[in-house]
Parts: sequence; structure tokens; C-alpha cells
Amino acid sequence: MDAGLSARSSRRGLAWPVSAGLAVVAIACVAASAQGVPAPLPDNVVKALPDVQDPGTAGSVVRWLVIITVLAVAPAVAVMVTCFTRIIVVLGLLRQALATPQLPPNQILFGLALLMTLVVMAPTYTAVHRQAVAPYLSGTMAGAEAWQAGQQPLRAFMIHQIAAAGNEQDVYLFLDKNQAAKAELTWSDVPTLSLIPAFAVSELKVAFLIGFRVYLPFVVIDMLVASMLISMSMLMVPPVLVSLPLKLLMFVLADGWHLVVGTLMTSFQ
Repeated sequence: MDAGLSARSSRRGLAWPVSAGLAVVAIACVAASAQGVPAPLPDNVVKALPDVQDPGTAGSVVRWLVIITVLAVAPAVAVMVTCFTRIIVVLGLLRQALATPQLPPNQILFGLALLMTLVVMAPTYTAVHRQAVAPYLSGTMAGAEAWQAGQQPLRAFMIHQIAAAGNEQDVYLFLDKNQAAKAELTWSDVPTLSLIPAFAVSELKVAFLIGFRVYLPFVVIDMLVASMLISMSMLMVPPVLVSLPLKLLMFVLADGWHLVVGTLMTSFQ
């Protein structure tokens, strides 16, 4: 026990000078800052700090910021060039029409929309892999050439959907005046940065048109139920309480999920 006490006391003896030294340094820093004089940093801290005046260090920082920004924006851009927008908007409107804002949950809707997107976009993804990704990985195509080749299948998909919906006028919204003033404007004259937002606007238009057709039968049921309750002088009964089971029954009997999903899948052909 004496040996343990002596060892503990020796450790305390070593700890006291270290603590006292740290306290002195802290007091000196506070006093210097109070006087308006910046406190000097220890040599090991100064050596560990990066040199912001070094062009290589600044370039690497900017490079990492660009990479992080691209990684954050890439999922949104990837969604905008696919059929995901139309599918998720229609499924969201269907959930609102059924008066079940929490069912199905968001995870189910997003998962279903993502799987449907993979099925619809499978030919496009295959063409991108065959024309750009595989040659680039094998080393037979440079990065710039692979980028240009990979854009073509996506551009063909977006152009086909815009033309099928008759929304060619949306392209002019995102063109500059010189390009829009051309007498004979072809799809090859439209840059990809202008084609992507035009495709997004076109998809939103089509999605809301499909959603209106899906919404209309449920609105009719709500109006009929409300009229019946008023005619029966049941003003205190919420119409949603009666119309919700009827809408669910009609949706199940009509095999609504099959019809909605099938309509969405065939709308991209």
C-alpha cells in the first residue's frame, strides 16, 4: 500500500507542474487579448496549421469544395433527367385524393417510384453504359468523348417525352434570345442545360394532367356523400368519415394500384 501511495503522490507531483503551466498560458492569453495584443501560439500549433498563402493548399481546398457541391447536387440532377418526377407527383396526388395523407408512407411511395424509374429507364441506362461507360472504363474513349456520348441517350429520352406531350414551347423558356430567334431551330441546337429544365416543366404538366384524372372520381364521391349527409340533416357528421371507406372500397374493387401504375408505365412509351 505504501508503494501505491508513493506512486500516486509522484504522479500528483508531476501533474501539478503541468496544470500550473497550462493555467499560466491561459492567463497570459486572456491578458493579451484583453490588452488588444494577439497572444502568440505555440510552435507545434503553428507548424500544424496549413499555409493559406500557399497556392497549392488554396487550390486543393477549392477542389474539395467543388467535389462536395457536385456530390450534393448530382442526385437532384439525376432525378430531373428521368421519369421519377412524373411518377412521384402522380402517386402523391393519388394519396391526397384518397384522403390518407400518411398512407402509404413516404418511404413506400419513394421506393415504388424509384423501382418504376429503374424499369422505365433501363433501356436508356443500357445505352449509356454501352456507348459511354464501357468504352471509358476500357480506355478506348477519353473523358470528354464519353461525356458527350453518354448524353445522347438521355437527350433522346427527354426529347421524345417533350415531343410526345406537345410541350415544345417549354424549350424556348430556357434559351437565350439569339437561339430562340432562329427561324429553323432543331433539337441539336438546344444545349443540355436548357433541355433539362424544359423536360422538368413538361413532366410536371403531364403529371398534373394525370393526377387530375385520378383525382376526379374521388371528388365525385366526396360531393355525393356530402349531399347525402346534408339531405339527411346529418350536418355534424364529417363527410370524410363516410367517404373514406367508400373511396377505399371503390379503389380496391377497381384494382386501382394496377391501373395507376400501368398507366404511368405506359405513358413513357
